[in-house]
Amino acid sequence: MLSILVLNGPNLNMLGKREPEVYGSQSLQDINQALLQMAESLDITLTFFQSNHEGALVDEIQAALSRHQGILINPGAYTHTSVAIRDALAAVALPTVEVHLSNIHQREAFRHHSYIAPIAVGQISGFGSDSYRLGLEGLVRHLRQSLKAGALRVDMLETDA
Repeated sequence: MLSILVLNGPNLNMLGKREPEVYGSQSLQDINQALLQMAESLDITLTFFQSNHEGALVDEIQAALSRHQGILINPGAYTHTSVAIRDALAAVALPTVEVHLSNIHQREAFRHHSYIAPIAVGQISGFGSDSYRLGLEGLVRHLRQSLKAGALRVDMLETDA
């Protein structure tokens, strides 16, 4: 069974309270619950982690190497600033999809650049909480195609389950 890490960066714990006109009214817990329901129908497992601290996110990415086959990440503001998160993702080389609730390319100029996008399988932005759903669907499709092509081996991973 495929296992995916869903990683959320700074301030995403404030969803539903923080600028609902930009980020919507759903909480991160609401989004995670919807992803869990989706995971059942996709026959995958999800692990969720959110932190406002860059080092904690890097640690979780590094730990993913022996636990997960892919990463779905909303790096929040670290999208535009964190070489450390980019380097951690590159180091583990797990297929990664970057998601954003708002369209970062329609916002302030400093939000247009992503350190993550060049090393990600794809980037989904601007669809609110549906960005997570679309990103997860795309990541699962990519992982299953990689499995069929022999580029990904689930049986070689050590899991806690």
